Amino acid sequence: MAKNIIGIETEKAAQLAEKLNLLLSNYQLFYINARGFHWNIAGEKFFELHAKFEELYNDAFLKIDEIAERILTLGYTPFHTYTTYLKHATIKELSDVSDGRKAIEEVLNGFSVLINAERELLELSDDANDEGTTALMSDYIREQEKLVWMYSAYLNR
Repeated sequence: MAKNIIGIETEKAAQLAEKLNLLLSNYQLFYINARGFHWNIAGEKFFELHAKFEELYNDAFLKIDEIAERILTLGYTPFHTYTTYLKHATIKELSDVSDGRKAIEEVLNGFSVLINAERELLELSDDANDEGTTALMSDYIREQEKLVWMYSAYLNR
């Protein structure tokens, strides 16, 4: 079994890079949707939600970079065009969402997609003995599960 420069079997590294690129695509859509919510939010909760959506897109921006760098670390090329992101993402591009409740529901839908993908990557990275990807996914899941609880509480779910 051939291994890449960081000691991960090349076949498993390729599989991880493929799944990371799918996650990257979904993060890019999550990011752009959160930007749109931030810009277009209206109503009595404007100030509160405007700030929360900014937190979301700033966090997604950092994660996008970490995921792309992880793909490069594994020896592969991260996707880097919106055409490619749109083709591979399961999070859908949203426009003109100004209602806070609708935006939060979409944030929760996005987190569902991201967490499911991260759990899949967690299993794959564990099998590949890829501690770098495992640690990244574990951190993301922990953070996002708490955010799901908080945003769900906001909606009184």
